Amino acid sequence: QVQLVESGGGLVQAGGSLRLSCAASGRSFGNSPMGWFRQAPGKEREFVAGIFRSGTTNYADSVKGRFTISRDNAQNTMYLQMDNLKPDDTAVYYCAVRLTGSVFVASTKPDYWGQGTQVTVSS
Repeated sequence: QVQLVESGGGLVQAGGSLRLSCAASGRSFGNSPMGWFRQAPGKEREFVAGIFRSGTTNYADSVKGRFTISRDNAQNTMYLQMDNLKPDDTAVYYCAVRLTGSVFVASTKPDYWGQGTQVTVSS
């Protein structure tokens, strides 16, 4: 059974940092494009960052220069390093994986989702 489990969320002051992890189990995702989405209260889920099969990364404009996505294929784990956090970054963050194709962009429809981890940034 495929499972994605996020961790690392929490409460942080504006300007602080958090590192989210997404541990995958049930199969290897080393060749699969993966990414992060987030959903703030009262808003639609939005794309945050993606990492292609090749290792190429892409980001939403709102987080570019502050967030860094990476993966450790040996550990079957993906990360999201979030620096200089802002109150507008407050949301539930979800990791996701696409089993086909080679890219992970805003329009990608994931095949699997994690359960989400709460990130709260206070001003």
